[in-house]
Amino acid sequence: MLAQGGSVYESDEDIELVGGALPFSLKLIESLLAESPDQSGLLLAASRGFVLYAYAYVHWEAEQIKLTDLDKAHALEDRAVKLYLRGLHHGLHGLSLTTPKFEETLSKAPLQAVQEISSTTAEKDVPFLYWSAAALGLAISASKSEPEMLARLPEVEAMLDRALELDESWNRGTLHEFKILWAAAQRVPADQTALQFHFDRALALSEGHRASLFVSMAEAVSIGKQDREEFTALLEAALAVDPEKDPDQRLLNAIAQRRAEWLLGRIDELIL
Repeated sequence: MLAQGGSVYESDEDIELVGGALPFSLKLIESLLAESPDQSGLLLAASRGFVLYAYAYVHWEAEQIKLTDLDKAHALEDRAVKLYLRGLHHGLHGLSLTTPKFEETLSKAPLQAVQEISSTTAEKDVPFLYWSAAALGLAISASKSEPEMLARLPEVEAMLDRALELDESWNRGTLHEFKILWAAAQRVPADQTALQFHFDRALALSEGHRASLFVSMAEAVSIGKQDREEFTALLEAALAVDPEKDPDQRLLNAIAQRRAEWLLGRIDELIL
């Protein structure tokens, strides 16, 4: 029941209610993993839960206060990194169940490590690849450009690319969307053609019901182009998404729409 319990949170639209409940749930899951460390469902729930909590609550709060209390923002970013890395630990453990020594190989030879993941276990492994890549990628983005974290960029790319090879349509385009989010998180010039491809593919697979896709594109592309009109249109498209069209994504859509409103409020700061 706990291994499948993520849907209970993700279908809830009350961001604060979920934020208050997640820490207890995560500690309960970890206590069960201490007794059954190879239970794949619990490992996936833990990986997903730590990433969600860190991103939607701790990392988010750090972004909110960065301009008014830099010291507290840095402390929150440090906490977010630790939470992301806990999610990463559980995700990599899950991958090691089907690919022994995966974590060890990943740190030394990322491309070799991911190629050892078989297509016959893709149904089990793709979710772990996604959440592991998300955990590490977001940890890097929150780590204030620390060299030891930046050195792990190839691990994120390798896991994400292998997941796309194994099942590019997984979870209705989530992998394509993460390609865009990852470009935004790195804050470096990205291949516009490639990002447009991933956007179009994710839009088709999600049928336009995922607000975060529009937010990711606005941050990854429009800010770099300093395109105010496109930036506004994408964020308004995010706010126009009806959460009831995809009840299983209510929470994620609420989080994305909260971010869209925040970004629109900062438009004069972001688009000169």
